[in-house]
Amino acid sequence: MIQLQQIHHVAYRCNDAKETVEFYQRVLNMEFLVAIAEDKVPSTKEPDPYMHVFLDAGNGNILAFFELPNSPDMGRDPNTPIWCQHIAFQLTSEQALLEAKSELEDKGVEVLGPVDHGIIRSIYFFDPNGHRLELTCLTGTEKQLGELKRVAPMMLEEWSVTKKAPQLAAWLHQKEFS
Repeated sequence: MIQLQQIHHVAYRCNDAKETVEFYQRVLNMEFLVAIAEDKVPSTKEPDPYMHVFLDAGNGNILAFFELPNSPDMGRDPNTPIWCQHIAFQLTSEQALLEAKSELEDKGVEVLGPVDHGIIRSIYFFDPNGHRLELTCLTGTEKQLGELKRVAPMMLEEWSVTKKAPQLAAWLHQKEFS
């Protein structure tokens, strides 16, 4: 039986590895851990030079990027809304979230939010590659989180049939469930 320990890393493409590393160091205080560069893709043996960089996202989480100079320009799926694909990082508290927003704005980063999602509050901004980033803090109670976990299978089943938002967690935005 497969028993996962954690995500080792999540990798995205970037336009410029150096610019990307500098952004994450300067804006999110992430430590630059490792750079790997190859002229051939190890898994396929294709001749395709790349730079693969790894940044410490805290608690053993690693965010990685590939710069691919011989590939067509980076793009995004035009059929997927820009808000949908994002990388979210958790902060310790609402105060930390507000302080992060202020720090980001002081560094010249345009920030949206905070946005209240019922059990979390979030702010949003973009990295130099156009990847949407989210900083979030947990605001839900154990009771709320437990109820969401309890109704999750029912919500998924209803969604799979109707493709309409199930109302089993409508309380999330009504502040009636504590």
